[in-house]
Amino acid sequence: SIGLLLIQPDVGQTVLITVAFGAAFWMAGVPISWVMLLGGAAVAGLSSTYFLFPHVAARVHKFLSPDGSDTHQVDRAAEAIRAGGLFGRGPGEGVMKRHVPDLHTDFIYSVGAEEYGLIFSLHLIALFALLVTRGLYRAMQLNDPFKQVAAAGLFVLVGQQAFINVAVNLNLIPTKGMTLPFIS
Repeated sequence: SIGLLLIQPDVGQTVLITVAFGAAFWMAGVPISWVMLLGGAAVAGLSSTYFLFPHVAARVHKFLSPDGSDTHQVDRAAEAIRAGGLFGRGPGEGVMKRHVPDLHTDFIYSVGAEEYGLIFSLHLIALFALLVTRGLYRAMQLNDPFKQVAAAGLFVLVGQQAFINVAVNLNLIPTKGMTLPFIS
């Protein structure tokens, strides 16, 4: 499936699935040396995408030197987040969201931050952290090893996708079209 994703090319989903697979692999009790070997291969593969896919290199360059490139998406998202302040403008009252591209998917976090404020934004992050932590805890209590690994992999996937979406909205990582689970 990794090969099919890279043919598209969708590097973000490839990273998402690879990390979830690696976490499930580790949770299944595979020796740590194997996990480290596969992790090294994953890092090498991710590093090679920079050289193999021009759009990946462009996004990394845009992230590392925003002055010389078009950063319209993250700039509008940052403006929307700032405009929300502590308590937000109110439901449906966001103004900056009209200028945020892909606001219903990739940048839904910034829309929520503008309309509901910093308090809501932090609660949303805490809610995802609680969901993932609680899900992993419950998964480890299951008796069937298959169910245990499958549930844990699913919660890692949800947590990582939420992390990527929020990190892109906060301009902590290069932009990637990743939705916010249960929100977008």
